[in-house]
Amino acid sequence: MTTRPGLGRSSVLDRSSRALAALSVVALIWMMGVIFAAVVMRYALNAPILGANEIVEMSSVALVMLALPFATQTEAHVRVDVLDAWIGHYACCLGDLLARGLAVFVLSVLVLRTWQRLWDAYEFEDATNMLDVPYWPFYGLIALGMALNVAVLVAQTVDILRRGPVANE
Repeated sequence: MTTRPGLGRSSVLDRSSRALAALSVVALIWMMGVIFAAVVMRYALNAPILGANEIVEMSSVALVMLALPFATQTEAHVRVDVLDAWIGHYACCLGDLLARGLAVFVLSVLVLRTWQRLWDAYEFEDATNMLDVPYWPFYGLIALGMALNVAVLVAQTVDILRRGPVANE
């Protein structure tokens, strides 16, 4: 895991992404506890937990979307650098800019759509089938995670533009 100084590692972005990552860890621990309890209740006591799958699904949403900005900031996503040696550091820099630009565009559109969906879910009281858990807070988590991820990507783009092409990256 390589981290670079610059706007992409600013204190505000760093603290925000770490806070969301910490909430993601809480969601993971919660989800593991629910899965463990559901398995024990179903197979050991023959008394399944009603709605355990819904709890796991909603916890998964929180887990993934809250961890996304931290993974982006620390560049923990899977990368394949097969062509880097052949195309040179200028093309690699251009590829990094293009990838981040496309990601910013797509995620920005998704943030706006998710925000609209949040208000629809709130207005129409959309909820899960079994437990009647409202959807709107989870749409909020999705929008929050993606919006912070957009901020991280923009900061990384500025860092790349400031730094320019770097050999042996």
